[in-house]
Amino acid sequence: MPSSKLDDLPNAGDRWPALGREGFKTVKWGDMEVGLTTLDQPLDCTHQYVFGGLPGGVCPCPHYGYLFEGRIRAKFPGSDWPDEVIEAGEAYFIPSGHVLVYETDKTRCLEINPADALQTCMDSIEKAIIKMGASGDIPAE
Repeated sequence: MPSSKLDDLPNAGDRWPALGREGFKTVKWGDMEVGLTTLDQPLDCTHQYVFGGLPGGVCPCPHYGYLFEGRIRAKFPGSDWPDEVIEAGEAYFIPSGHVLVYETDKTRCLEINPADALQTCMDSIEKAIIKMGASGDIPAE
């Protein structure tokens, strides 16, 4: 049975470019992926989801996690669901169909996600980064 200290999780390299090389540590165990996400600035994933081609511009991956530091807002475009706000010290579940906004200068969270759904999200983010370029500029419609 695998186990790891959070800081010993493998570095995901450029898998999530918006976080830099050290911001995303992750490992796949069975059909789940365990990840430690660290951000040093706010991040709104809206454009990454839209320009990455995710249907409806929303994330297809449900997230199960614990927020050590920061604040995360989950928006649910095209639904009647209100925004959910996760504060430091809270465990959370965010169903698929959301857009994540990391609202604070420093965020650190642990997530355990279905690996296939997370891979779909990561693939779309990679496509968005290519479209948006390294600068993160939003392409003209």
